[in-house]
Amino acid sequence: MRCIIEGNGVKVFGRAVHALSRIGDEIWLEPLQKGLAVRSVNAAHSAYSCFLFSPLFFQHYTPNLDDLDEKVKCKVSLKSVLPLFRSVATIERNVYRCAISINVLNNRVIFQFNCKHGITKTHNLGYQECEALQAVFPTHLCPNILKAQPKLLSDIVMHFPTSQEEITLSISPIKVKFKSYFEEENDHVRSMCTEMSVHPDEFDYFQVGVDSDATFCLKELRGLLSFAETHGLPVSVHFGAPGRPVSFSVEDMVLEAVVVLSTLVIPDSENPSQVSIVQEAPVPRNIVDVCPAITPIADKSIASLSKHESPLEAEVAGVPSENSTFPPGEQVASSQGSPVFCPAFHMKNLLELHREEVDLLRPKVVRSLLFGAVSSDMADGNASELPSLVCASDTEDDAGDDGVRVEE
Repeated sequence: MRCIIEGNGVKVFGRAVHALSRIGDEIWLEPLQKGLAVRSVNAAHSAYSCFLFSPLFFQHYTPNLDDLDEKVKCKVSLKSVLPLFRSVATIERNVYRCAISINVLNNRVIFQFNCKHGITKTHNLGYQECEALQAVFPTHLCPNILKAQPKLLSDIVMHFPTSQEEITLSISPIKVKFKSYFEEENDHVRSMCTEMSVHPDEFDYFQVGVDSDATFCLKELRGLLSFAETHGLPVSVHFGAPGRPVSFSVEDMVLEAVVVLSTLVIPDSENPSQVSIVQEAPVPRNIVDVCPAITPIADKSIASLSKHESPLEAEVAGVPSENSTFPPGEQVASSQGSPVFCPAFHMKNLLELHREEVDLLRPKVVRSLLFGAVSSDMADGNASELPSLVCASDTEDDAGDDGVRVEE
């Protein structure tokens, strides 16, 4: 394979390398008939990015020099490639041509820069032979689609601090909301929470098939947004239900770029006072000892019990029940001379019982990777190993309609 990039194309290719460096530590170079594909994936296999440069992007493009490298697929460390394009401003001033070739016999990727004043810089980088890396994600099946100018998305992301790891994108027919996400409850106290709402009219294209919340990592996305804003390319967003991947893509006549990110699965959490709590456990001993006529309440909600529906509720309300008996120490005399039950002690026990039930209903967070899901219940290390989303395959035909697969 051999290709030649001239003029501003060298700067564009350098910015693509910078965007890929936000994803992983290695890049895959794969020459195709439809162009040169440059890809990267992070170590957790939860983020994938690909830049496809069409033959029109190059001054000269030959995918196959001979039959030996017909199926060449090489993996190069970004620590070797990134310094070559470290300063885009310097490249713009001094470099007017860049030639990239793959030497199969010596296992080398050659970057040759033709600079001003007749200076030529040649870099021979070793590569590792590998299988093709490809994420198969059917974006046409996503119910929610957004398309916006890069300036809009960049202004939104700008309000989140660089230390913010994950954000939540919520969509409904009337608005789109971006807000900070914190996995630990204590982070809400120590960190700044940011939330913004955007009207649908701000987007170039707005399609809502289902209301959903997509929580994804922000770090991997910043590179693509910076690339899109620099070159003025609209950004398309495709996503669906929580736990399904979200795709950010840009497209031009000479190149295509896409970033696919995994999302988190967060069970719907409601206010415990609005949830029907099933009490199958026996009543605590101290309540039974004090009120022997009280029986456990089954299939009832603490919040949904009607007034005086049970002896316990009647006692809490301060009204004596016909079936309840009270020790003499728990009774006080009213102004009319009749005994009235003092509810302070039993209210405390009821609140303790309610607190134990709320703890049992606390939602668990499940992280859904591109190729699997990890639950907090598996933290003991005894859970079976989940299948990896990155797998070796010769074709892309094995992908399902609703799944994402990275083939390596």
